[in-house]
Amino acid sequence: MKDAPSLTTREEVMFFDTDAGGVVHNIAYLRFIETCRTRLAGLMGMDMRAMMAAGEVPVVVRTEIDYRSPARLSDHLEIHGVLDSMERARFWCRFEIRRRGEGTLLVTCRQALALVQLATGRPQRLPADWRARYGTGAQA
Repeated sequence: MKDAPSLTTREEVMFFDTDAGGVVHNIAYLRFIETCRTRLAGLMGMDMRAMMAAGEVPVVVRTEIDYRSPARLSDHLEIHGVLDSMERARFWCRFEIRRRGEGTLLVTCRQALALVQLATGRPQRLPADWRARYGTGAQA
């Protein structure tokens, strides 16, 4: 996609992110991705507080995740997120989690989100200006 917004966040693996062996729990990776995705949404013009007040919010409708190598207690991670593609009523974001410094790929993930009107539970069309800014196809 042309000019697709992207963002990299950083996390340190804390004790509460791990099991007794010091390996990161699978759900902790989703928390790291959630932080990156929320900040990425801000770059795309989504003010979450204003959206909640208006009753229209982005909702995750699908997550595809591959765990390639484990992160461990005290690892420093980089989470890279990018807008991957758009449809009429949903959009996909792609994420990679790597160990900072050495660059080892730990996790790949794709998530589909839809803008949902909370009062009705129905998906809404994506903002028209997104197509003008980002195009429609998948990023290579």
